[in-house]
Amino acid sequence: MFERLRDALGAALDAATPPGDLRDLARQMREAVVEAKLAVGETRDAVTRTERDLAQERQRLADAERRGRLAAEIQDRETVDVADRFAGKHRERVGVLERKLVALQAELALYERELGDMQAQLGRAERDRPLTEAERSAERAWRDLQSAGGARPGTDAADELLKSQLDHAAREAAADRQLRELKKKMKKD
Repeated sequence: MFERLRDALGAALDAATPPGDLRDLARQMREAVVEAKLAVGETRDAVTRTERDLAQERQRLADAERRGRLAAEIQDRETVDVADRFAGKHRERVGVLERKLVALQAELALYERELGDMQAQLGRAERDRPLTEAERSAERAWRDLQSAGGARPGTDAADELLKSQLDHAAREAAADRQLRELKKKMKKD
């Protein structure tokens, strides 16, 4: 699965194509990154499930071995034989699950490295792509506006400070509302 995604990223970075095609390739790269994130998430889930299964199987093995020891103490040969058979099966399953877990963890590490590489390549591709005529025109317009004394959104420090203060005030107001609701609720109980 990752080979197709890597190929799409490689094609995008190696392409010497017009800007329209580069935008399409960048879109494909973003889609590939999303797919890779899903694969990483699925593999993490598989690791978690396998860890849980391994813990359960180890518990079953310990239970079978304990039953065998208890049966041996009371010299119940038939129960000892049954417990030994079950312990053998659980021991084998534990071995398989341990190998599976190691493989899944290695696979997850590989996928995470590949995802990191893909995200870095996508960032470089988006950062280094040539501007379209519309983007160049918009940039010229912003420079003209700034040279005339206007402020470009996102670059005015005072504007950013005001936004931060408003966000802080909104969070404070929300916290106050939650506190009042909690007090009301506690008075009812």
